[in-house]
Amino acid sequence: MMRLLNYLTFASIFCSAGALESNVVSNLSDLPFDENDHLNAHILAFPASGPCGALMKAQIEATFLYGHVPVAVEGDAAEKLFGSNIPMKPSAVTDCPAVCLDRGVDSSLVAYPLPEKYYNPENETHQSLELFVASKSCGRVEFGFINYSGKDLALYWVNGDAETYMYPFLQKERNTRFVTTFIGHTFRAKDPETGEVLLEHTVEFNGVMGVSNHINYHRKRDIREEVKRTMAGEWTKHLQVKRTFSALGFDKGHLPNDVFGSMRAFYYNNRAPPNRLMEEWDSKGLYVNYWETDCNFIQIPWGLKFIWQERLKDVVQEWVGETEIEQTDLYGMRQYEAGARLLTHVDRITTHAVSLIVNVAQGNLTDPWTVEVYDHANRLHEVVMEPGTIVYYESAKALHGRNSPLAGGFYANLFTHYRPIGDPNWYMKENPEGTPEPLLDVGKCALVGKPNEYSQGAVKCENDAIGPHLSPKMITATSGDDLYDLWLSVGPSFEDDENAVASDEL
Repeated sequence: MMRLLNYLTFASIFCSAGALESNVVSNLSDLPFDENDHLNAHILAFPASGPCGALMKAQIEATFLYGHVPVAVEGDAAEKLFGSNIPMKPSAVTDCPAVCLDRGVDSSLVAYPLPEKYYNPENETHQSLELFVASKSCGRVEFGFINYSGKDLALYWVNGDAETYMYPFLQKERNTRFVTTFIGHTFRAKDPETGEVLLEHTVEFNGVMGVSNHINYHRKRDIREEVKRTMAGEWTKHLQVKRTFSALGFDKGHLPNDVFGSMRAFYYNNRAPPNRLMEEWDSKGLYVNYWETDCNFIQIPWGLKFIWQERLKDVVQEWVGETEIEQTDLYGMRQYEAGARLLTHVDRITTHAVSLIVNVAQGNLTDPWTVEVYDHANRLHEVVMEPGTIVYYESAKALHGRNSPLAGGFYANLFTHYRPIGDPNWYMKENPEGTPEPLLDVGKCALVGKPNEYSQGAVKCENDAIGPHLSPKMITATSGDDLYDLWLSVGPSFEDDENAVASDEL
């Protein structure tokens, strides 16, 4: 079984003549996966037989592959990658197919490449196999560099013993430098005054990397009083939104497999420092308790953002209905650590009409870390998410947060946002005809399950349309004070002094 082969062993079998003919994979489980069941090499897959297979073999032998391992597939593997029933696959790939599989993708998702990953001669960047492999579908990637060294640097492209100056490399996230490059290219960050090399990196995948890490600084502050004021303000903001899109203001769903596979590969490849960095929270308020626990961030390259945002727009559009929407933002990936809390809030009113929370990864949780979201009648729901789960929500109107501390482990999300096309004043408008009526009266409700059962129908109401996510806490908020009381009741105990403060030390 090739599962046990590492990348170098797997790649080396193609160094001898006839290797393409001798290596045929009939089951995708025979691709090279690491100990965590993630693909540990970039793969260029193509049919093992037929005239197209022979043509591909000849072209591959004459093509620079940018780190991709060529694999001939047949049987079940060929059917899963190139079968006629594959959704979103370009029609042209049935003529003479090939596909690039990203290093880092889960074994359970390897059969679901993004449509962009298929060799499609109708695409102007795919006019030949050589151009396809050199395109952003395969060998061309986007890599970002973030400077937290404490001084401005210079970024260079390195080619052998020569280095070519590219950009001034300024500090902090807002000055991140994303470079469109190729797998195998090397970059160097230097102090322009001393010549000291602070980073040298050879690109292996789409990603991001930091020079040092960010440190969040904060002043002493009365946390309880600031949170109370914040909750009052968020309550007022959510009342400003007149327009609705759904009966409850939220729903639960699942990512398309190909999008999930792409996100998982990106996260897996960049999940550890120095790719995963501390998120900058110094001047963003108290929405994340960064003074108590780390809040990490993996910045997403622009090309991947565009692909994911466009695909997810179709998913959100189906939930919204006839009102056409446009993308406004995609943020993440944010990784929360044990003890993390997220204050109840609403999002930016002009741009964040309808949104998604996407759970990309989680691990070692001792209790579910539920999304707390209030419906149009201000009833609290708590939604359990798993990797690949999405929560649709009307994010400028539906109050949402995670006030209970994350119990153990880690939790990685991204957030994507949309609004009605070209309409920053959407929130002032009347609902168009056909919009579902807000579900306000559901009759009497009672706790029939356990206090820690979430998304399992622990609360039953006379009207079943309320769904399975009502919180066992059975809270209906009437003011910002109720939001504050929830935050206070589920969090760690404060000291008994009158003004509990956050320390000014990390």
